[in-house]
Amino acid sequence: MSNLLTLDAVSWTVEKQAILSNISFNVAQGDILGIIGPNGAGKTSLLKCLLNQTKNWQGGIKLKNKSISHYKPHELAQTFALVVQKSPPIFELKVYDVVRMGLLPYKALFARDTDIDKKEIMLALEKVGLATSENKFFNTLSGGEQQRVLIAKALVQKAKILVLDEPTNHLDIFYQHQILQLVKALNITVIMTIHDLNLAAQYCTRLVLLNKGRLVSDNTVDKALNPETLSKVFGLPCFRDNVQQFPDSKLAEVPRVHFYPNSNTDSSLPTGKN
Repeated sequence: MSNLLTLDAVSWTVEKQAILSNISFNVAQGDILGIIGPNGAGKTSLLKCLLNQTKNWQGGIKLKNKSISHYKPHELAQTFALVVQKSPPIFELKVYDVVRMGLLPYKALFARDTDIDKKEIMLALEKVGLATSENKFFNTLSGGEQQRVLIAKALVQKAKILVLDEPTNHLDIFYQHQILQLVKALNITVIMTIHDLNLAAQYCTRLVLLNKGRLVSDNTVDKALNPETLSKVFGLPCFRDNVQQFPDSKLAEVPRVHFYPNSNTDSSLPTGKN
């Protein structure tokens, strides 16, 4: 696969404090890239640089071999769609109107929606399972439903890269899997920060591990979730085993990571399969 996005020695310093230090990796077309690491590792800060939301970072970020600084704002809006972990209140807007916002990078001021626009909005809502919710108010929806509305907005936006910042943190187990299954089924390039390493193992194709603003690992899921490395980064004893992705299925096994509190009985922890 060709590289869609390239980061070269990306660094960000704020008031002499290094937030990110010399981070380099590539994102290929179709990747589902998970950015993992403890709190304060620089995950959300890295997303801000990727989306050009801050101007004082150093290094290079190229989209299709062209620096993102050379793209106009509406061009970046046509490329990146951001879904945050919890949406700010969108007062008095219905689901249809929120999804319609995905058209804005393509619309002139005061331009009217065409029949094609309306059809795309409804198709996007159908794809995320909310075709009958177009007239509901966004703020009355559950957290999982709100995430699905924002993903529908990204579909209307025709984004080439879907960026998610901790999309499952505030959701229960059912909605965590529902959102990530939906994201995986979209068949587009995805970059997401995610705390839960086991969800990352199940739904991502590659993992970037950060710690204290530095790149620790950029590898396949199997190699990135190395128990020794994870123990050092998260400061807790760790072991790993492999499980079937779904019971009674023939799909490949995925790693499952387990952490235990520090104690004087670390030697008794299960070793698992590495």
